[in-house]
Amino acid sequence: MQSVLIIRSSAANAFADMRAIYSWRLWVFGWLGRMLAQVTFFTFLGRAVGDDERTAYLVVGNAVMTCVLECVQVVASTGWERISGTLILLAAAPARPVWVFFGRSLQWPVSGSATSLVALFALGPAFGITWRPHHILPVAALVVLTAFTTYCLGLFLAALVLNANGLRNIVSSAAYFVMMAVCGVQVPVDHWPLPVRTAAALLPLTHSLAAIRLVEADAGAFPIAAAAGKALLCGAVWLAAAYLVFESFMDRGRRTGNSDYF
Repeated sequence: MQSVLIIRSSAANAFADMRAIYSWRLWVFGWLGRMLAQVTFFTFLGRAVGDDERTAYLVVGNAVMTCVLECVQVVASTGWERISGTLILLAAAPARPVWVFFGRSLQWPVSGSATSLVALFALGPAFGITWRPHHILPVAALVVLTAFTTYCLGLFLAALVLNANGLRNIVSSAAYFVMMAVCGVQVPVDHWPLPVRTAAALLPLTHSLAAIRLVEADAGAFPIAAAAGKALLCGAVWLAAAYLVFESFMDRGRRTGNSDYF
């Protein structure tokens, strides 16, 4: 399938970028250490004002949130193509731009999944969470689902700001903090009024995080699958939206011949 070949070829650049940014030592002792410290900070903060149940809630939410932090970096890294001057070449290529950009920053959901899994399975037991053997595969699958569905949302945001490169870091940070606030990371979604809960339901993290919490609580397979299905649907919708915005961006540039687009 052509789209798979495009993603695979583009992903080669993504992982070359990753190797240039991080050595394994820098990733483990720099990035991963920073993320574990962040999870520990929010968990201790919650422990100071809550009980063991609240502590467990916070460690799961913030451990999953570490993967979201990496995945929304696609907003910034997509802008690297504009800085590099390659957009005009992409406009001339027959490939659909969404698949090029999907592969181009694929290092973020892969690295983010690894970060979250270490945080969940290494820090979780230290704060009283008991992971049983039958939890491991479902939690791992749901973390990967969280990463890729959030990545699809990030691609949509990246497409929106591709022609406003100065906003890329602002938008990625705003998206991260909004999801941290309303998706059930720090407080339950039900804490918010109906309009906020409705908006949160459009974000894949709300549903995938709920599914992870259901696994941790040993809920039945049906509610877990239902929550995961909602996350997958949200991710697919955001990817479709990203497809349309990328196509519109490239079409405008080709039609006008305006170098400002590229």
